[in-house]
Amino acid sequence: MRVGIIGCGLIGGKRAKAIAALGHTVAAVADVQPERAVQLAHSYPGCVATEQWSDIVTAPTIDAVVVATINNALAPITLAAVNAGKPVLVEKPAARSADELRPVLAAAQQRGVPVRVGFNHRFHPALLKARQLVDAGAIGPLMFIRGRYGHGGRVGYDREWRADPATAGGGELLDQGVHLIDLTRWFLGDVEQVCGFTRTFFWDMPVEDNGFVCTHHRGGTLGWLHASCTEWKNLFCLEIYGHSGKLQIDGLGGSYGVERLAYYRMLPTMGPPETTIWEYPGDDGSWIEEFRAFEGTLRGESTHGATLADAVAALEVVGAVYATGRGKLRQVA
Repeated sequence: MRVGIIGCGLIGGKRAKAIAALGHTVAAVADVQPERAVQLAHSYPGCVATEQWSDIVTAPTIDAVVVATINNALAPITLAAVNAGKPVLVEKPAARSADELRPVLAAAQQRGVPVRVGFNHRFHPALLKARQLVDAGAIGPLMFIRGRYGHGGRVGYDREWRADPATAGGGELLDQGVHLIDLTRWFLGDVEQVCGFTRTFFWDMPVEDNGFVCTHHRGGTLGWLHASCTEWKNLFCLEIYGHSGKLQIDGLGGSYGVERLAYYRMLPTMGPPETTIWEYPGDDGSWIEEFRAFEGTLRGESTHGATLADAVAALEVVGAVYATGRGKLRQVA
């Protein structure tokens, strides 16, 4: 395929490497900062750099579009690509809210244009292995998931675009928390009820730096999730509890530590579980695996890739917490 990338920041660069690694052509790139587009284009022979994203969306020579912009541009650019008949891989969260994303979903369904959302955590090897074990019944019927995800920010973090509610749509719950919500839905299914809180403890910004969520799923399972940008030491931990065992995923590579999956299998006599551990050192291959799944989607195959409907569902959870997350509390004593 000849692929166009809109948004040439860190994620756009990672998407470009994955596309090229799979033998496709990074044919054109666009960014509102022209120098970033030019810099990325230099790494791919024949790649055209432009400041106008519409040049890529309307180009007849482009087979598919990757949208990796900041949040306020994700939905409108994806909608324009869908209306032009171009398949899209759009970076999470795909929009600032569920209401903003629903028209994109409706257009994609009406026109039959494939769109997938960049919830790349589904394609980390520890998560894929965990999904295989859950599907095989290795830990029995699921009961609940506990997830924590966080980073410590950086100097000036509260003056970046993520701290602007008009641009970002929300704070840490929307940024990293949406990954936890998507993974929890991926394992436990649709969310029926939500409760949660948002707080701004440290950073001087009008969006939250911590989000706490409890998701109630069909069948009675629960998700207990915390996303934080006051973590100080980068952390990812997802624990999946079943009737006969537990799976624990720690780390995502890099500053989050070596990716690791622990399988704790309960014995008939209970007591200490039988433990098996897998470690996945090295580079993060989730970007390549996600685009490989995107290829499969275009061939009509069923894959683990997140859909627009998945993104709408995750954003509905975020929106529900935002609607009530700073509400009144009941006095205990």
